[in-house]
Amino acid sequence: MSLYLAFISIAVFQGIMLGVIILRSPIFKSNANKYLAYAVIGLSFSLLALVSELTEDSQQNLLVFFIDIFCSGALFPVLILLFIVNQVDHPFRHSSKRWWLFTPHLFTVALSGLDAVVDSTNTFFLIQPLIDLAGAFLFLLMLIFIPGVLLYTYSFIKYTNNRREKRWLTKLWGWVFIIMTSWVLSIFFAIFSLIDFASTMRTITLGAIFLIHWITYVGIFKFRLAKDQEDIRALIKKWKLGSVKPAIPQPSLPSVHGVKRNLVLTKENLYFKKLEALCNKERIYLDNTLDRAQVAEMLGISPGYISQIVNTITGDNFSTYINRYRVEAVKAMITNTEFDNYSLLAIGLESGFSSKTTFHTAFKKLTGMTPNMYRKTHK
Repeated sequence: MSLYLAFISIAVFQGIMLGVIILRSPIFKSNANKYLAYAVIGLSFSLLALVSELTEDSQQNLLVFFIDIFCSGALFPVLILLFIVNQVDHPFRHSSKRWWLFTPHLFTVALSGLDAVVDSTNTFFLIQPLIDLAGAFLFLLMLIFIPGVLLYTYSFIKYTNNRREKRWLTKLWGWVFIIMTSWVLSIFFAIFSLIDFASTMRTITLGAIFLIHWITYVGIFKFRLAKDQEDIRALIKKWKLGSVKPAIPQPSLPSVHGVKRNLVLTKENLYFKKLEALCNKERIYLDNTLDRAQVAEMLGISPGYISQIVNTITGDNFSTYINRYRVEAVKAMITNTEFDNYSLLAIGLESGFSSKTTFHTAFKKLTGMTPNMYRKTHK
């Protein structure tokens, strides 16, 4: 059980930190992400309350008590709904009716608070039956409200035109739907002693932990990176169409000393000129799968001759030659204010690098500094 509690504690810490980062970082700043941050923090606090219960410390910890009553199951699906409607820019995000969705949560908080007062003071015992009746009504309401809100949430996903966004929102909705409906049904079946509630809750908790990790990687890092790449790709397309002047200079070729050049293999070489044109005008280096064989096919010569031309004229091997153009593209984007809100990794990947490692290695090799250092130096 100690390993299980440690696993939950790590997820709680990660979820709270993730929520704070989303709220504080300008990179993730948006109305949609604000609700996602609140949802993740609320889910994390619910897990924190569970840890306290499992360690039998909830009676002594007043903070956890307040966490427990202010993170009801009725709140989380509403926050997910508001995240999605803001993410897809649906008009419902401005509707005054959306605030009514918080009514079950407020009712839960009020009922929990009243019940706590009765338990701690041993007063108002005459109204305890009314509290129990209200609790039963609230549970029946949850049986309808939570699945209903989640189904209503799903109807908004279709309003996004971005296929990648639709896929990520659908997966997020699916995980939330499974976790929340499982939680409601487990309480329902536990009332009639049809299941072991404790073991079922451990399984649902693992699902909630996975959801926090998944939102961290896929929802925030990977999807944000993908969205950055799409925006960068659109700007690069404008450059190619000429609506925006390309600020990518031609990389300066290193001087080659002590090399006896073949008179034919100079900068005036016909194939070298064609290669330069492919890089400067067509920007073939933006393709991260580009290799010698592809370029040789474009020029109608052998891969070996490509290497001979590049090595003799530039002093670089083919890979370094192409990476010089990619690094120049990155430098141009870094110094362009249009790219200020995009991650460096997204810029590097859209400049033709295949991974974070190759991007950072090539950039530091050719500039003497990391991409982050370069951005700080030139801002």
